[in-house]
Amino acid sequence: MTVKCKMNGVILLLFGIFSLLSVDSIRAEQTGSSRMETVYLTGDDFSGWRGKTGEWEIVGDAFINSENEKLLSVRSGTGVIVNGPIGKTSHLFSKAEFGDIKAHIEFMVPRGSNSGIYFMGRYEIQVFDSWGVKKPKHSDCGGIYQRWDDNRRPQGYEGYAPRVNASLQPGQWQTFDVIFRAPRFDNNGRKISKARFERVVHNGIEIHADVELTGPTRASAYKDEKPVGPLMLQGDHGPVAYRNIRIEPAGANPFFAMDTGTKDAKHKKPKDQVEMLKELGYDGIGYTGCKGLAEMLEELDKNGLRLFTVYLEVNIDAGRKKYDPKLKEPIELLKGRNAILWLCIESRKHKPSSPEGDENAVEIIREIADMADKSGLRVALYPHYGFWLERVEDSVRLVKKVNRNNVGATFNLCHYLMTDDEKDMGSLIKSAVPYLFVVTINGSFDLKQFLDILNDAGYSGPIGLQGYGIKGDAYEYLRQSISDWRQITEQQTMQ
Repeated sequence: MTVKCKMNGVILLLFGIFSLLSVDSIRAEQTGSSRMETVYLTGDDFSGWRGKTGEWEIVGDAFINSENEKLLSVRSGTGVIVNGPIGKTSHLFSKAEFGDIKAHIEFMVPRGSNSGIYFMGRYEIQVFDSWGVKKPKHSDCGGIYQRWDDNRRPQGYEGYAPRVNASLQPGQWQTFDVIFRAPRFDNNGRKISKARFERVVHNGIEIHADVELTGPTRASAYKDEKPVGPLMLQGDHGPVAYRNIRIEPAGANPFFAMDTGTKDAKHKKPKDQVEMLKELGYDGIGYTGCKGLAEMLEELDKNGLRLFTVYLEVNIDAGRKKYDPKLKEPIELLKGRNAILWLCIESRKHKPSSPEGDENAVEIIREIADMADKSGLRVALYPHYGFWLERVEDSVRLVKKVNRNNVGATFNLCHYLMTDDEKDMGSLIKSAVPYLFVVTINGSFDLKQFLDILNDAGYSGPIGLQGYGIKGDAYEYLRQSISDWRQITEQQTMQ
């Protein structure tokens, strides 16, 4: 069943949005499905690892050597793996190969030591003694290591420092909790979606969110990219111990609510909205404008939720204010959060979708993108019915012309249904996926069908719940929405 959005006032019916899909149809499709099982890589032996293990050994515990603080001593037993007496041995590769995963990894290093965890054997999160470092770099603990090209100047590029230094003192056990998304490829082997660290939490503190990688990082085991690959532990850069390495299915795309649907008489303040989203299980919020942004960020941080997007208006007409002249202030405030600036682009001079406005639009988008890049932010163009930037096709056209790595597109389901023929949705999404940073949904379409289209096209990024014009109890329709979202996405992971 398909019901189009009402165009007058863009009224969306969000309460019970996913009930368009029959629960019985979900359950019927589960028969015969399979899913990835949880894999434990540290235990009584090296059965989960392949090839030669070098000097890696299984012990009961590890701790700093009392005579040399740069080495580790061990106790007999099982459950912990250590890379030999001096930490100069071969890398360790898992037998199993993974795509999208959720990983829990515990590690410990002595003073000054260094290792690395390579997802798919290609994309490194740095393990390092970074205790006390004031301004961490990509080479500090938790950093996403840089790429390397001998023919470039500088040779190293695209490294990502942790948002904060969450390192403990050497000799203490530390944790990484990581959600990683593998790159996607079409039937011809062409990459259509980049590898991405969706979330990296170091000792309980989020240090990365939605960081895309254009290719393998320095010292990776492989120079190419594949849909799956092994977990690799670096063994030759210094002593390190690992324990409790657990690999699970990554689960559904991050799911956030736009603030257009989080406000009612009981939820006017950021504190009330964020606490409600936390209780219901949303991953975060999409925010409108810059006013009150600092207060919203404070509440999100308290509750461990993310700010996914900030909606901003842009005008491309000569003589008009291009954007809020104070935009630099919120961009600075958002530094290191890898949030997305959502650009909704208007014009009175040019008709919707008219390429005649492209030249001015490209100049303004580049201007904002360059400011955003200094704070590690991305920019996504937001198609809106009746605006100059109206269609997904317009976003993709402009992204190509802007030619900035931090500029991408948005697929907004409601505005798409108001401007395009839904029969072309599958082919349009496939063509847009290499440029898509974010997708939004609403109650105007069979959501199971839509999410299947996204999955088939290779999209693995965040999905926002739009709620403009909703009346009544925000808690109740958000509760019903996420309940049905979970039912649909759990069914998908079992296929």
